[in-house]
Amino acid sequence: MTDTATDPATDPAAGARTSAPPLPGARGPLSEAVLAHLRGPSGALAGACAPHLDAADPYGDDLQLALYACYELHYRGFEGVSDDLEWDPALIALRRRLEERFLAAVRGDVAGGDDVAGEVDALLVEDVDAVGVSAHLRRRGELWQLREHVALRSTYHLKEADPQAWVIPRLDGPAKAALVTVEHDEYGAGRPERMHARLFADMMLELGLSDRYGAHVDVAPAAVLAEVNLMSLFGLHRALRGALVGQFAAVELTSSPGSARMVRAAERLGCGPATVGFYAEHVEADAVHEQVVRRGVIAPLLAAEPHLAADVVLGIQAAGLLDARLTEHLLGAWSQGRSALRGPLPED
Repeated sequence: MTDTATDPATDPAAGARTSAPPLPGARGPLSEAVLAHLRGPSGALAGACAPHLDAADPYGDDLQLALYACYELHYRGFEGVSDDLEWDPALIALRRRLEERFLAAVRGDVAGGDDVAGEVDALLVEDVDAVGVSAHLRRRGELWQLREHVALRSTYHLKEADPQAWVIPRLDGPAKAALVTVEHDEYGAGRPERMHARLFADMMLELGLSDRYGAHVDVAPAAVLAEVNLMSLFGLHRALRGALVGQFAAVELTSSPGSARMVRAAERLGCGPATVGFYAEHVEADAVHEQVVRRGVIAPLLAAEPHLAADVVLGIQAAGLLDARLTEHLLGAWSQGRSALRGPLPED
């Protein structure tokens, strides 16, 4: 591990780090058809996917990678792929089918309801005996496990807060103002070197990991892609704006104690200041954000649009569902002394 944090304003590698990533490798017929279409659009996309859609595992590698590739066109895109494909009718039509299968599975696997206060209160109760990734890393995790965890989390944290930004124009009044306040902090409060995505990249460098955007997609299992896809799914649909607020609340209301455990894990493992600093930043910032999200975003949103209560609950429960699936994957692999990745970490 080395302390290689740099000033993004003067770093000559910054352009390479933030440029569009190469296309990932396919994981089945759906993702192969999507990636082939991105390499050279053709009229065969619907036909190539139709026989496989109904049989696809909604949480599986193939569907989740296909969906991830569709969504990434709205973020950085891919190297060698035309920006015009962001709104390609064939891709959008297929994306809708993939979303329908994914969202139906999530709705079927959560309890539902409209008791937002009850869901929020449950998030605020810390189980001291809970077995989660941060608890494992704090108590007995090894450095290679921390590095895997950070590499996998990079699929979101290198664009931290971007999926939630989609909801801003879909809110109004106090809820919008409060959410923008939180996002302002996520983006460094005007200081690019303090953007949370930049702090995460600095941590990756310190841990000897590539900080290139999209570098770890090929090693990320479906459970990782599903969490990122859920944010994009909620954020890109105005009808699901309440669910995006619920997902955001689930993250912000649980982040501070989890980050505190990660600080202790990093210190126990002898990590440097960038690693400790990333999590320490979230202990303080997210403790404040928790109050802002509860009182400044959720409360006025539901006062103005009470019919969104069930969607807010969906967002909270769906975030918990997918977090539990990822936790099971990581701890299941680590308990057997094996990697949770799909392959070796990229060297750069």
